[in-house]
Parts: sequence; C-alpha cells; structure tokens
Amino acid sequence: MINQETKERILEACRIEEVVGDFVSLKKRGANLLGVCPFHNERTPSFTVSPAKGFFKCFGCGKAGDSVTFMMEHEHLSFPEALRYLAGKYNITIEEEAPSAEMMEAQSQRESLFAMMDFAKNFYVDYLWNNDEGIAIGLSYFRERGFTDDIIRKFELGFSPDKWDGLTSSATGAGYKEEILEKAGLLIINEQKKYDRFRGRVMFPVTSLTGRTIAFGARILKTDPKSPKYLNSPETEIYFKSKSLYGISHAKKAIVEKDVCYLVEGYTDVISLHQAGIENVVASSGTSLTVEQIRLIGRYTKNITVLYDGDAAGIKASLRGINLILEEGMNVRVVLFPDGEDPDSYSRKVSTVELLEYLSKSAVDFISFKTKLLLSETAGDPIKKAGLVRDIVETIAVVPDAITRAAYLRQASTLMEMSEAVLIAEMNKIIRARNNRQSEEQQTPVQDQAGEVLDNIEKEYAEEQLINDEHSTEVHEEEIIRILLNYAEEIFPLPDFNKYLEVEPVKGKQKKKGLGREAEEEEKPELQHIKVKDFIFDVLKTDGISFTNEGYAGLLAEFANLITTEADYDAQSFINNLNPDLKPLAISLVTPKYELADWKSKGIIVRLDKDRIDKTVVDAMVYIQKKMANKKAMEFQNEIKERSEVGADIDELLAHYQELINLKMVLNRITNTVINK
Repeated sequence: MINQETKERILEACRIEEVVGDFVSLKKRGANLLGVCPFHNERTPSFTVSPAKGFFKCFGCGKAGDSVTFMMEHEHLSFPEALRYLAGKYNITIEEEAPSAEMMEAQSQRESLFAMMDFAKNFYVDYLWNNDEGIAIGLSYFRERGFTDDIIRKFELGFSPDKWDGLTSSATGAGYKEEILEKAGLLIINEQKKYDRFRGRVMFPVTSLTGRTIAFGARILKTDPKSPKYLNSPETEIYFKSKSLYGISHAKKAIVEKDVCYLVEGYTDVISLHQAGIENVVASSGTSLTVEQIRLIGRYTKNITVLYDGDAAGIKASLRGINLILEEGMNVRVVLFPDGEDPDSYSRKVSTVELLEYLSKSAVDFISFKTKLLLSETAGDPIKKAGLVRDIVETIAVVPDAITRAAYLRQASTLMEMSEAVLIAEMNKIIRARNNRQSEEQQTPVQDQAGEVLDNIEKEYAEEQLINDEHSTEVHEEEIIRILLNYAEEIFPLPDFNKYLEVEPVKGKQKKKGLGREAEEEEKPELQHIKVKDFIFDVLKTDGISFTNEGYAGLLAEFANLITTEADYDAQSFINNLNPDLKPLAISLVTPKYELADWKSKGIIVRLDKDRIDKTVVDAMVYIQKKMANKKAMEFQNEIKERSEVGADIDELLAHYQELINLKMVLNRITNTVINK
C-alpha cells in the first residue's frame, strides 16, 4: 500500500499537460490546451486541459478529473495502479506500508492478470538471453533478421521453451495459480491435459498505451504443418484485440511530433522501422483494421499513411480499412513498396535517409492509389469501369466533410475521365440510400403501433417536469457551489440591506428577516466585510436551506467540514482530496468552457465575476431564497384554499402568506427584478 507522503509527492510532481499529452494530441488555446476527447467519438475538439489548475474536462461527454483520474479512466486502472504509473513516469520511488490481509485479498483479478503477464514477459526474455535453447534458436533468429541487441531489448522480445509446461512450472513455483495462468491465456486446460499455449516460439509482447504487457504474439520457427505459423493470445479481461495496436506505447510520442502515423501489418515491420529511426509506426497485428484502432490513432493525429507490400491480392483484401479510416474523418495516404518488398525487408536494404525519401515521394492519396490499382483491370470493358467508378464514389461518400468530398470527386473525375456532375449525382444517390436505411433501422415497432399513446405519456411527463422544475433549486445550488469553488476565500463588503425595505431605516437596531445573517444597523452603518464562504454558510444556516441535488449537497458538506476545521481553502488541494465520485463534478464547475478574448488590448473593459463579487454572491443566495419563498407561498395558497372550502380559520395562514409576499418583494428589489402580483 502506497503511503500518504508518496501519494502527495506523486500528485505534486504530475503535470496534467504531460500526462494527458502522452495519449492525446493537444494544441494551445489561450491559457489552456485543446484536443480530441479520448473517451468518446468526436471530430470537433472539446477536450480541455488546464495546466494552471491541473485538471482536464471534456465539454462533449462530461468526463473530468486530474492526472490520476485520467489514468484510471483512460487505462482502466485502479487508484494504486494509476499512482504507480505516474510514479514511474516522474521517477518517484514508491514507499509502501505493509498491506493488511484484507487488502491482499481485495486485490482485483485485473491486477493479478497484469502481474501474470509481466511475469511471463520476463520469463520469455530471460529464456531468450540466458538459456542455451533460447540463444541458439530465438536470439539467433532475431539477429539473422537484422535486429540489433538494443532493439531486441527495447521491444522485450523473448522465446518460449519447447516444453509442455515451461512457463507453468516457473509461474506456479513463484506462487501464481493455474487459474490465473488460464485466464491470462497462457495455459490451456482440457479434459486430457494441461499445457502452455506458447511453446518453442519467438515471443512479441503486446502492450497497452502505458507500456503494460497485455498479450503476446508468437511465431514458430520450425516447419510443423499441425501448428500455425503465428499464434496470438486470446482476448482476456485486459486484452481486446480490436482495441489494441502493436507498438502504440513506443509510437505515441513520435506520432504527435510528426503528426502522422504509419500503419503496417506485422510485428517485424514495426521493429525494423524503429531500428531505421522511424518510430511513428504501429501494426494491426495481422487482423483486419477496426474502428476502435483507427480512433486510437486519432487521439494523436488525423493523418494515417498505410504501408503496403507488393502483394496485389493482399492489398485488395485490405482496402476496406481505407473506407473505415475515411469514415472516421481521418486523412489517409498510401505507400506501395516494390514487388517482393515489405516495410521490414525494404527498411533493412536502404539507409534511413533513403527510406524517408521513399515514403515521402511514394505516398499518394487513396483516390490515386485505388484508381491506378483497379483501372488496369477495366481496360476496354465499360461495365467493369462503371463498377470501378461506383466503388470509388462509394468510398468518397463515407467521408464526413462535404468540402473534402467535393475535392475527392473532382480528382476522381479527372483520373477516370468521367463527368464530375455524374459522380456527384451517383454520390448523392448513395448517401440518400444510406440515410434511408439508417432511418428504417432506428424506427421501432412500438412507435409505429402506439405513437399516440407514447405522445400522450411524453406530454404528461413534460407537464409534470414543468411543475417540478418551477420550484427546483438545482440550478441555484450549482451556482452557489461554483462560487464557493472559485471564490471561497474572497472578501467582499456586505451590502446595506435596509435600503431595500419599504420603510426608511431608523436610528437604532433593526432586524432583517430572510436575508441570512442578522445584524444590527445604525443610521449610517459601516459596511461589514466578510468572506464568501462565511456569508454563504450564514445564509444557508439561518434560513434553513438544504440542497436537493446529491452531488452539490456532497460538495457543500465537504466545504462545511473545511469551515469546521477552520482550514484555509485551496482549490486544487480541496479537489484533489475529494471523493472520486465528487471530483469530476467539482472540476466541471472550475473549468470554463470558453475563454474570454483579450478585449483589454482593444480598450474594452469586461467586468468579470471577481470584479463584482459582492453582486455575484448576494444574487446567488437571493435567487435560491426567492425560489424557496415561491415554493412556500404555493404551499400556503393550497392550504388556504383547502381550509376555506371547509370553513376553517385562515387568518394565521393569511398573515404568514403576506409575510412571504413582502419578503419576495424585498428579494426582487435586491436583484433588480419586478414581482408579478
């Protein structure tokens, strides 16, 4: 268990822009940084990082938090796992307290799987370098492929013993249970026997974004018709094939710097390009490219260059991936290597300078690539050419941006010697057909058969909501918490509330009702100065106001504890120490969606909340009092009506009701509004 002092050192060392920047491409926008949210699919950036406050906030999906929260959400880590990752990033030595038996028992299966995979990776690496079989077969193979020892160690390549239980024996001897080996996909158990999944193969660890081992790819080196050449880990609780890219943990920084990602097919392609000095490269690991993998790349760049070898059949089979890339709003280019070459072999034949020059000169947009690839097959056959035209237009139709579609259509028109108007008409037909299909899929039988009933239910619900919202204080609760979070320690002059009363102030003492703090005023009272947090809690306590929203009530309780302990308020420390359930809400309220332009340089003075803090705070409290007074007045009206109908005495109720009306008039004067009589 990480001790408190270490936790504080980790939190102090973290720079939110660096932590998030490892996973999201961020661009400067005023005092903050902006990027595409990694937690939901969006094309217009709404993900904001505030270096000054140490928080992130997405105004699209609502996710918010600090560096630890980001790692927990993004990598699905527990709190201790996130702290350990950040400690490693900032080279902080972790000091731990001895965990109790209960804590040991409570360790999640997920943590056990990560530990198991890490043990397996180290076992395979050690076997490669320190065992005769590993050296003779595995290490020799890697060196024959042209891999240097440094690159072999960088990618933590290994070798699995050609034994039925090589890993299992070592793991169980170290205290790991066979159950966790099986769940990690390392051990196969059936009715006949138990045996290691990977035997006699070179091993390629697959890592998460943070570099944690989550799976393995394995290649057999001997000829065995009964065994597949490549064998991969099955999906587990920590490994999802469709969401993983080989080499992403090594590539993400370079992808952001170069603003382009090279996409290849295999493990060795990635490793060879790294060895050649090109690090912004990832592989789909032999599987068909998925939307999730494209979106993963999209966190770092909008530009993808697909590297193909000279196998025409393989290229045609993988063209679907280009459509997926375009559909996600990405820019895609294609590089085709000479016949018989792939990224691995070609990078070992030429220098880094020559390789970079080839990639730059050979990269073409998908229209040129796809047209040239397929056009040769249509020579002299108008039917085949029509099919090619339709194929190209269908690809263009998936591009979400209308201007980009128009540019592609013009280019296709030139390349295929086809009227641009014809292509536009065909594309519009494709888009309409697609939209119609989507509309049909979204239509439900219940809506068709019982639309009128559902409409009536919705209408009744809306009317009920209107009645409930009329006296809801939630919006005012949010404003009060926002003010507390941003200005709790600010001091402002308490206004002279007597001037809002109908009678003139008289010499001596006068009691103010319904305005929170009761004070004594003189004919010319001196303005009192009070802290924002003290004024707010005085009003809430005096008028018996409680919050209805669970989140705002929770934050208010945390502020109450702060006041009880008489501790000074510091926004970042306060939020960092909040319950994880409350932290995102608090961060949302201290992170503005928009930044004010530099109007001062243009001679325009804009008054902010802080410049008129007295009005900001007083208005917030008066508005919630008005809402509560309105609610109470309606309750009196209903009770007066009920008593009148049975002939009961209503004098006392009328007196209380009149007091409320008078109070509402005073409150409206304070906020410069007019009461409806």
